[in-house]
Amino acid sequence: ESDTASEVSFQFGRHKKTPSTGSHSSDMASVSSVSGSVLSVYSGDFGSVDAQGTVEFALDYDEKNREFQVHVSQCKDLAVVDEKKGRSDPYVKTYLLPDKARMGKRKTSVKKRTVNPIYNEVLRYKIEKMVLLIQKLNLSVWHNDPLGRNSFLGEIEIDLASWDWSNRKLNWYPLKPRSLSAVNGADHRGVMSLSIKYVPPGSLGKWPKNPPSGEVHIWVKDVKDLLQLRPSGVDSFVKCYVLPDTSKKSYQKTRVIKRDTNPVFNHTIVYDGFHTEDLKDACVELTVWDHEKLTNHFLGGIRLGLGTGLSYGISVDWMDSTQEEVAFWQEMMLAANEWIEGLLPLRSL
Repeated sequence: ESDTASEVSFQFGRHKKTPSTGSHSSDMASVSSVSGSVLSVYSGDFGSVDAQGTVEFALDYDEKNREFQVHVSQCKDLAVVDEKKGRSDPYVKTYLLPDKARMGKRKTSVKKRTVNPIYNEVLRYKIEKMVLLIQKLNLSVWHNDPLGRNSFLGEIEIDLASWDWSNRKLNWYPLKPRSLSAVNGADHRGVMSLSIKYVPPGSLGKWPKNPPSGEVHIWVKDVKDLLQLRPSGVDSFVKCYVLPDTSKKSYQKTRVIKRDTNPVFNHTIVYDGFHTEDLKDACVELTVWDHEKLTNHFLGGIRLGLGTGLSYGISVDWMDSTQEEVAFWQEMMLAANEWIEGLLPLRSL
């Protein structure tokens, strides 16, 4: 079922609905592969193997190509997974935290029957330096199981804000055990898949000026793993406001998807009336609700903005975006007219 793209004035002007053009279908293939990676973030057989051994790698940022590079050299003295056969088939996997899913995972090849694998491989992320500096690198080592029940062998996390970027040498790091609470998240309310885009005034054509004012496009794709409040499932919908505007002009919502904890909305909202400087002071609030006859129940939400606590010089409690929400908004600001894809965890607001 196709949805309509809703177009709404951000501050002043008319409120109109336009039919969806269906231009998003070409993006769907890449979305499904990203969604697949989210499952591996929250699942995995950690087995009963204790983390041990060390990993050797180096970090570098290529300014010219705007690329973060992880040079994975080798591991030593890894744990043995299959004790009967005395073997491990290890590979190295990396994520950028706190949003493991958005930038995706990178993996080395699998080295068979060794606890001292040599890789000499480079894992690459196309990312702006300012966005990279609010991330942490999570590097983990896994045993590859042919049935997909991979075993965790150890990990290391590096805060990239405090990393010495003049250090490009290979260094050894001890592998540490992982806590399950850190993986699952204490307050897991689900994960929203969405894309956002900023279209600056006049960027689509000079005469006549197209668009006459800036536009923020929000494409709500789906939500995975919603809280189920009753046995029959959950009847969910998404509300959207561009704060500080809480008027009817700002309010938009998707249709209700019934009895599904993994609803697919595929709904696009367009807000016009934006000037580029408004992006510093505005906040897109997306909230997911369970629909009932008497009252709707809040399930979780996200706030996309710079998270400064201020809007147009006034202190506001809703300008509280998390690190990954801020990074997503900044990426949109840096890449005009481009869809920026994200997978963001819902939280209590």
